[in-house]
Amino acid sequence: MRASQFFISTLKEAPAEAELISHKLMLRAGLIKRLGSGLYTWMPLGLRVLRKVENIVREEMNKSGAVELLMPAVQPAELWQESGRWDVFGPQMLKIKDRHQRDFCFGPTHEEVITDIARREIKSYRQLPLNLYQIQTKFRDEIRPRFGVMRGREFLMKDGYSFHISYADLEREYRNMYDTYCRIFTRLGLQFRAVAADTGAIGGTGSHEFHVLADSGEDAIAFCPASDYAANVELAEAVAPAGVGAGAMVAMEKKATPGKTKCEDVAAFLGLPLTQTVKAIAVMAEKEGGNEFVLLLLRGDHDLNEIKAQKVLGELRFARDDEIVDALGCKAGYIGAVGFSGRVVADRSVAVMSDCVCGANEEGYHLTGVNFGRDLPQPGTVADIRNVVEGDPSPDGRGALELCRGIEVGHIFQLRTKYAEALKCTFLDEQGKDQVMEMGCYGIGVSRIVGAAIEQGHDERGIIFPDTIAPFTVAVVPMNYAKSEAVRTAAAALHAELLAAGIDAILDDRDERPGSMFADWELIGIPHRVVVGERGLKEGKLEYKGRSDAEATMVTATEMTTFLKQKLCG
Repeated sequence: MRASQFFISTLKEAPAEAELISHKLMLRAGLIKRLGSGLYTWMPLGLRVLRKVENIVREEMNKSGAVELLMPAVQPAELWQESGRWDVFGPQMLKIKDRHQRDFCFGPTHEEVITDIARREIKSYRQLPLNLYQIQTKFRDEIRPRFGVMRGREFLMKDGYSFHISYADLEREYRNMYDTYCRIFTRLGLQFRAVAADTGAIGGTGSHEFHVLADSGEDAIAFCPASDYAANVELAEAVAPAGVGAGAMVAMEKKATPGKTKCEDVAAFLGLPLTQTVKAIAVMAEKEGGNEFVLLLLRGDHDLNEIKAQKVLGELRFARDDEIVDALGCKAGYIGAVGFSGRVVADRSVAVMSDCVCGANEEGYHLTGVNFGRDLPQPGTVADIRNVVEGDPSPDGRGALELCRGIEVGHIFQLRTKYAEALKCTFLDEQGKDQVMEMGCYGIGVSRIVGAAIEQGHDERGIIFPDTIAPFTVAVVPMNYAKSEAVRTAAAALHAELLAAGIDAILDDRDERPGSMFADWELIGIPHRVVVGERGLKEGKLEYKGRSDAEATMVTATEMTTFLKQKLCG
């Protein structure tokens, strides 16, 4: 490819609406152009990156034994009503009507459609297992589309679904997909982690997320450097402290703490460590006949994990100010469990505390020297309801946890029978009896990977793409191309030689200043650059520079292709 025949549209500055670095750089490099809120045109350079990601995903999925198909983007409401998700999926679903006023949606996901295919086509255990996947556009009506392709309304996704005669066979395929995803992200040239995760709205049992590691990531990941343990902070277990508390050493005492509503401020005011304080969080838990007022107790330096709390209490919400006053007689900031006769759920770390500090249920006052069993009953429920922090013991017992940030780009689930039961997706077993199919679900955000790769790889000059997904692997940049016959001939010959060797190269034959050409290819993120100049040609050499190299290297012209092939293999 020659640059003069391609479409390159770079910008010196990113538009004002761009916030995340990947969004800014994709707009500046001309990879995407904004059409509307959360809607982007993939320009020729960006589309080359997207297709390279897509091809790697497709190749590895095919190697894994999965079979590709393509399902409609527009789905009838009847299927979603049958699964029970039409009214509960939420406003992210874009609902539409046809000319006959029949309800449809623009598919945010395809569990219903694929299950309908399976129940129509699969009759016998002899047809199982089966893993079907597609790479297709999805639409989710994000309330606040932002960050470019990282959180757009329209995006390209690989979604796969497997069907099985037993849970044991689902577990086998789940491991196959786990290994396949690891190969995919390794081939993409990205630093990533697979982490245990919550199943969320999709449902099912086992679940793993795949995160591209980046400081800008929205998700916090807990991992143990001494082992393979890794989990989303939403799921990572906070191990119960070893042993029990020292027991009561002082009497309970009420102390004035005017205007001190946060544990940090209370601890500083009383001259006590933050780890000696207990925060009480009031929530309303749903139950038959109405909501139940519940106090959640955490150590002052810990944060509530709502997902863990919901696993203990079911659906919940934070209590309103009036509900807190009705139950405890004071407003939030001074509440505590002493004197409270309702349900109390204490985090594991709180259950072993002694002589702690908590709210006195009176504005402007806190209690010190509080102990379970003496000043208040032992908590009715003790559970892990907090986020882990750095230094916590790893749940596998093999070291301490560290935290990093990641961008979720893949997610695999053991759906089990959630959708198969709802849509009556069954097969005949060896005894001729109807059995419900076990299902797995496997997603990759193909377009999101492009943004995540840029979040992980960039510098002050622009994007740093891995070799495997860069729009072009090598840029051949001639000096004085329009004026020098020798340069034109040598550059064209090298370009042709690289293409013949299977190296994806572009020849910059534009009549631009060298600095402008260099800036463009650095901004776009081309991993390798070869400069062809008259001075070097006289010595039989060309100048090579990797995108992250500090200095250029002179390479013999006749050996440049071999040199680059070695670089790409490395």
